[in-house]
Order: sequence, then structure tokens, then C-alpha cells
Amino acid sequence: MHFITEVSQLDQVAEQLISSTGQIAIDAERASGYKYSQRAYLIQLRAKDSDIFLIDPVSDPGILTAKPYLELAAALKDREWILHAATQDLACLEEINLRPGAIFDTELAARLAGVPRVGLGALAESLLKVRLAKEHSAADWSTRPLPASWLNYAALDVDVLHELADAVKTLLDAQGKWQWAAEEFETLLSFKPKPQRPDRWRGIAGLNKVQDRLSLEIARQLWLAREELAQKIDVAAGRLIPDSSIFAAATEKPKTKPELASMKSFSGRASRSYLDHWWDAVQFANKASELPSLRAEKTDAIPNHRNWINKFPDADRRLKLAKFSLQQISEQLAVPLENLLSPDTLRQLSFSPPENLTEDGVAIKLMELGARPWQVNQTASAIAAAFSLAEKSPAASPAADPQESDEREEL
Repeated sequence: MHFITEVSQLDQVAEQLISSTGQIAIDAERASGYKYSQRAYLIQLRAKDSDIFLIDPVSDPGILTAKPYLELAAALKDREWILHAATQDLACLEEINLRPGAIFDTELAARLAGVPRVGLGALAESLLKVRLAKEHSAADWSTRPLPASWLNYAALDVDVLHELADAVKTLLDAQGKWQWAAEEFETLLSFKPKPQRPDRWRGIAGLNKVQDRLSLEIARQLWLAREELAQKIDVAAGRLIPDSSIFAAATEKPKTKPELASMKSFSGRASRSYLDHWWDAVQFANKASELPSLRAEKTDAIPNHRNWINKFPDADRRLKLAKFSLQQISEQLAVPLENLLSPDTLRQLSFSPPENLTEDGVAIKLMELGARPWQVNQTASAIAAAFSLAEKSPAASPAADPQESDEREEL
């Protein structure tokens, strides 16, 4: 294992990895929950025929612009990467100019293969009989210097990925699911995180029940002030003041700065040290000439499916009947329901079904919504039948436990 902290050490990394063959195992460590940014604080790389390299992209500011690093980044664009839970790392790797030519996601592959526990540690133990320590998985990777035990932990993550990919591919081949995985991996190449809603402040717990527009404006201004400060000093927003503090200040509406300071419910590590900052936000809200509406403005997004039973009963019947059918297919194929078809895709399809409720009509709509060919082949017929049944028999929806229907990000 080589820990790279200076530009002068990059030549060895570039030489070994560029001249290597086959897949590149890659991982990144971030400081989620500690820092505002989602940047990579450590990059782990290994080819099957190379040493393990751990690159520190922050200690030496010249590393990411050095010629050997840029040459390595260019070479990696033509290689297949092995990652575990690729969507967690692709964005932070792209931020430092690392993009794959192809992807093998061991976590996603294991899901398709029906493996019950797909965390890296559990997967390595069940398929390779290797036990990986996970005591540093939630560590603050922005810490410098990085302890040796953390580096050893990080190295093990890429040390097992080649063997793990081979083991999972063997399972997929045996089950006739390799093409399914290949289609999923191809889709990952164009993965982009969902754009964030401009009114994320409305997600503060309890705020949806507030019927006072000034309280909403105080919550909005405090949330924006927290975002501004968190980004400026690069600290996770929740580590400054929690949502509960914003809610308390918004509903209690303190009239003075001392009153805000005296509120026990207004807590958090930065609640007093940045009191002026928070009070400025409250005052700004009090002086606002325009207050937010009690409910979020309508967007192009479909309505929340939890409200369909009363407001959109036809869509609700379609969703429940289709979900019931897909759950059976999920169990037969040993593929998690959310991987068989994404919850969002089924909701969109149920809310705006095709005029032609045949298998072909549903298949065309599924492809338009981004479903992969294997997903269409496995689900279109069942969904078409479920939708047709919903049209014919309004009372045909299977009884469902309300709590159960809210599980798994909800199909």
C-alpha cells in the first residue's frame, strides 16, 4: 500500500496503473455528516496486477493539476471501474476529473443476484469468507493527519473488489441475469444526482402543519442562513443548529436577540457562537414584504402518492394493484422490488398511464420513463394486467397495510 500525499509521489501511481490491465477497483472517502461539501478526502485505487494506492487529494493542492495525475485521469476514462454502491462516489470522483469508461457495481450486482445483505463487509464475508472491519466507515475523513488504522481500513475496501466482482458475476451468470446487470451498469455511466428542490426548507419536520406565514418565513430565513454559513465554513448544516431549533424559533417567534438566546429549544453547536447570524435572519424575516404561501407551489412533479387514495383514486388503484403484482415477480426472481422497477417510475406510470393499456403500450411508456429493457420485459405484462383490472373493477385493489405501503422508498 502506498499513501500519496505529494506531487512527487504521483509518478509511481501513474506508471503502475496506466500500464496495468483489466478493471480498476476504486473507492472514495468523504466526510459526510462533518463537512458541508461532498468532496473526496481520500481516493483508493488498485488494478488486479498493481499495488494499492491511496491518494490524498487535499493536503497538497498541486496533486489534482499535476501532469502524472492528469495522465492517470485520462487513462482511467478508458477503463472499467469496479465500485461498490457507485452512485455514492461517482459525483465526488467526477469533481476531481475522474470518470469511468465502464462500471461494475458490486452492490447493485449483488442485489440483482438476490444476495440478502449487500453491504461491502457482509458481501465479502458471505462470498469470499473475508471479514472487513467497518469501524471507520463513519469517520471524519477530512481529519489530517489520517491515522494508520484508517488507511489500512480504506485499503481493504479496494483490495477485495476484484475478487468480489468475479464472485458476484458467477452468481449472475448462473441465474441468467448477467445481461440485466450489464444494462444497469450502462445506465450508471450517465448517472446524475437528482437536482435539489429550491424549497428544501419546507422539509423541516413539523413545518407542514404550521398555519402562520410569518413562522414559515422565519424558518426559511434561518434555513438559508444556516446553508450560507455551512457552505462558508464547510461544516455540515445539521452540526450548526438542528432542524428542531429552526422549527422552535419559527413557531415561538422571539421578539429580541436575548429572547432567542434564552430559548432552551434553540440549541446546537453554533446556536450561541453565531447568535448574531441567526438573529439577523429572524429580523430579515420580520421585515419581509412578501411571505411564503402555506403550501409549496405546484411543480411538474406528480402529487405525493400518499394523498392519491382521496384525491386521485384511479391512480391509487393502479398503483396498489401493480405493486401487488410486482411484489410477486420480485419474490419469484429474487430481485428487490426497488430494483425490479424504481418506485418513482411505477408512480409516474400509475399517475399518467398510456392510453393503450396493453403490454406493448405499457412497455413503450416504461422505456420513455427510463426503465431498462430487462425491467420492461419482466414487468410490462403484469402492469398492463393490473391497470386493466383497476379500470374494470374499482374495488379490486388488494388490502394493504398503510405502513407497509410506505416502505422501501415506496413502490
